[in-house]
Amino acid sequence: MNKNELAVQMVKDSSITKNDAIKMIDEFVDILTEELMSKDGKVTLVGFGTFKILEKKQKKGRNPRTGEEIIIPRKKVVKFVPGKKLKELVK
Repeated sequence: MNKNELAVQMVKDSSITKNDAIKMIDEFVDILTEELMSKDGKVTLVGFGTFKILEKKQKKGRNPRTGEEIIIPRKKVVKFVPGKKLKELVK
């Protein structure tokens, strides 16, 4: 499902317009991004899951073409941990 399909589904289940649904999705993504970039770096939606920023350490890797050993620099990644209700639904 993409953003447009999600907006169409939101319109079916409520009394908002498709443009309003797209604005709501965009605003949710903006707020989520801002919160993840903040000091805490964590957003929890009870029952659904938690988004958080993790910092991966620098590590050694291998170039698959040449086999040469390379250093993979440290980086920040977003991790999603599903909540209890979502885990139960996916089983």
